[in-house]
Amino acid sequence: MAAGGGLLRPPRPCGLPGPGAKAADLRRFLSRHAKTNSIDAETLARLPLVDPAGLRPLELPGKLRADLDRRVRACDRLTDLASMHKTRIRDLARQLYPTLNDAVPSELTLTDLAVLECYGDPRAMLAAGRDRLTELLTAASRRRMGADRADAWLRVAKAAVELFDDDPAVPFADLAAEVRLLRAVLAQRRAHAKAREAAYRRVDRDGLARTLPGIATIGGPVLVAGMGRPQRFASGAAFKAFTGLTPRASETGETDARASRSPRPARHGCGDQLVCSAQVARRLDPQLAEVYHRQMTAHGAHHTKAVCVVAARLAERAWTVLARGEPYVLRDLDGSPVTPAQARRLIAERYAVADEVRRRRRSRKTVRVTGRLGYPRRTRAP
Repeated sequence: MAAGGGLLRPPRPCGLPGPGAKAADLRRFLSRHAKTNSIDAETLARLPLVDPAGLRPLELPGKLRADLDRRVRACDRLTDLASMHKTRIRDLARQLYPTLNDAVPSELTLTDLAVLECYGDPRAMLAAGRDRLTELLTAASRRRMGADRADAWLRVAKAAVELFDDDPAVPFADLAAEVRLLRAVLAQRRAHAKAREAAYRRVDRDGLARTLPGIATIGGPVLVAGMGRPQRFASGAAFKAFTGLTPRASETGETDARASRSPRPARHGCGDQLVCSAQVARRLDPQLAEVYHRQMTAHGAHHTKAVCVVAARLAERAWTVLARGEPYVLRDLDGSPVTPAQARRLIAERYAVADEVRRRRRSRKTVRVTGRLGYPRRTRAP
């Protein structure tokens, strides 16, 4: 307990194993043969003895920030759910319509989903005929699609009927049901996104987060919700460590393992948003473009590593902007303010990375990204 009666929480200093890591090590020592609530309680009770100077009071968000955080998390969950339904619809459509890729080679659009929602059963699509299907496509696509797309769908439906006939085991009805579920999820996400925007405007009245390069409609609420009150971090480096952008690296032979010590919500929310924003920010801000260019050309980094370095710089600047309450200003390397057009021209002239450099920098190591406790989350080759 803190002096004022509040709970204590370990900080996350940049680059050093903080009390969170020490608590994990202590818990691992105490729970050699079991893991129980009493062992967890004893671990937290002994933490002040392990690192008494590293504890700080736990700060809970106020009403406005808590509301924003809930809306951001709800939108994130609904986005993941919509992606799951889209994947399910695509896989199910390819299973039920074997020639779908030949007739409709692109990804399924909202117009195609409207067709599957109305005529998920190919027999119903053939019974509707070319004219009704064309009318549906024209209305759903706002006249961008018409008879040609209708003919393609009719060919797909005919091939499916010839293959499956009237087999009752083929779940044609499930396809339309999945589309309806997707539309319901998207409708809920739109409602939550509207509420998220209202909550964000109440917290960040001046829209300071969105003055940062690469931080736009979605990034602003995610950043503000993840950071909370900026003054609870002692510096930009402390916030950078909180986002998980200072990972511990361990290379052995052909394996490059990276593990983050930040909590899961911060790493997958605010940290991931900063990495996505860094992709755009390096094309808009000359100083961040110079960081990316130097990483690629002088330090031998591949694209992903260079973007993560840019994201770490962007995290520090985000904390500075929100802590000081001043909007972000684009500047050149001399510190002089520049307009967006001047910034893009400067980046194109000085900090463009040649394709040959990118080919040389592509890493051939297997990257294993691990979670906070060291368990692998995904494996890929860049």
